[in-house]
Amino acid sequence: MNVSGDLLAGARVAARLPARDLERARRFYAERLGLEPVDERPGGLLYRCGSAEFVLFRSTGASPGTFTQMAFEVEDLTTVVAELKRRGVAFEDVDVPGFKTRDSIAEIEGNYPSKGARGERGAWFRDSEGNLLGIGEPVA
Repeated sequence: MNVSGDLLAGARVAARLPARDLERARRFYAERLGLEPVDERPGGLLYRCGSAEFVLFRSTGASPGTFTQMAFEVEDLTTVVAELKRRGVAFEDVDVPGFKTRDSIAEIEGNYPSKGARGERGAWFRDSEGNLLGIGEPVA
């Protein structure tokens, strides 16, 4: 094992999101987001999106929902937001220094300089368990 500072550089990253009611969360992710678990255990559901994974796990604690806990990166944010709204997803209105949502989408200057983008367009919603999820589209 190489412990010279790159210990986690080759590791896969997987988000973990708490769910007080795992069946309610499963329905939300299936009906609203069109996602089905690829594996499940008594206390959790595993999802894959592209090359990433995330887990919904049964928890007695609640998410504070005060920050973006996980985000999806898409190529056409406007279309994705419109379709999710059609499926019943309620988007957050944001009005903080630096950006404000208009029609559920914020223009954020300066995000993702390492991706060669000048900024990002973003939108946020909560899942059935109160987790704050984002959707972003880098702007070249």
